[in-house]
Amino acid sequence: MTHIELPRALEAYFAHAEIEPTRSGRRFTITLPYFDGNRLDRMQWWYHLTRDKEQRHGDAAIETLRAEAIERFRKHIERWLQNTGKRLHGAEPIPRIDSITAAASISTPVIEAEKTAETPIAATSNAA
Repeated sequence: MTHIELPRALEAYFAHAEIEPTRSGRRFTITLPYFDGNRLDRMQWWYHLTRDKEQRHGDAAIETLRAEAIERFRKHIERWLQNTGKRLHGAEPIPRIDSITAAASISTPVIEAEKTAETPIAATSNAA
């Protein structure tokens, strides 16, 4: 089962911000807001651009670092959804998160005949 069921790419739901810079460089964050039931929550990914790297590579370093951070954050979200048995879905600007088992039990009711049907036994062969 897919853990992300959104009408647009996951990255379209990310909000980007630059945080107050430090002596060592610039700091950035990527935020994914979502509803968990009626509660608004968020996941965040932080990344940092050192002054040295920015001076050597200029604006290209920012764009490269941002693209890498987006990819890592997307993979992190996918793993988190898989490990927790949750799914991200919805057509609203802020997606919703639900348990996969809760969604499956709501969307696929068990038919009485399926409850009583015998489970088929797999045949095995010991051919040499």
